[in-house]
Amino acid sequence: MLPALGLLSHRVRVLPVEPSALVDAPDADIVVLDARRDLVTARTTCRLLRATGLAVPLVLVLTEGGLTVVTAEWGADDIVLDSAGPAEVETRFRLVMERAAVAGYDDAPQEISSGELTIDAGGYTARLRGRPLDLTYKEFELLKYLVQHPGRVFTRAQLLQEVWGYDYYGGTRTVDVHVRRLRAKLGPEHEQLIGTVRNVGYRFDPPKDRRPAGERDSVSEPAV
Repeated sequence: MLPALGLLSHRVRVLPVEPSALVDAPDADIVVLDARRDLVTARTTCRLLRATGLAVPLVLVLTEGGLTVVTAEWGADDIVLDSAGPAEVETRFRLVMERAAVAGYDDAPQEISSGELTIDAGGYTARLRGRPLDLTYKEFELLKYLVQHPGRVFTRAQLLQEVWGYDYYGGTRTVDVHVRRLRAKLGPEHEQLIGTVRNVGYRFDPPKDRRPAGERDSVSEPAV
């Protein structure tokens, strides 16, 4: 259907062009619909999928001849020509997913709090004890992602994929650099919020007992 897909790293599941097959399919990030040969069936399938509450982006694969037929009422989020190369396909997929994430952002909680740390996802700001943290965009995204999944351990590769995206070609070392900078900005008293799991990766450790470790571990001795 789309030769360029074979050159990309996405996991692809091929299903018949039937609404029932697509509705019952496992969760996917994008539905790519082959509309090259039968535009009437493609239009009907698009409208049925939208009517059944499809919540992920819907991308049509077309020939040049089909471009003049597709209209907004089909309900497709984007189109791609069957002759498109890997770079164009990857870019279109990435952009349509980003647009979908922004469109659904109103349904997500805008403020995330964990102890004395507060993240305003809509305003791209983070505060610690009421003090604003001076974070770069990626530092903010990394902190937000970790706080959204407290206690869950992520490998560097997972964080690179989720925060930097599929189109990032740098190495996992950049994750270590950003974690180090985040800890420095959180300060000595709160740097342990981002925990290291040796030989695995990182996790967000929600604050529990804020007393110094020495106090927590000490046991009162009876006076002699």
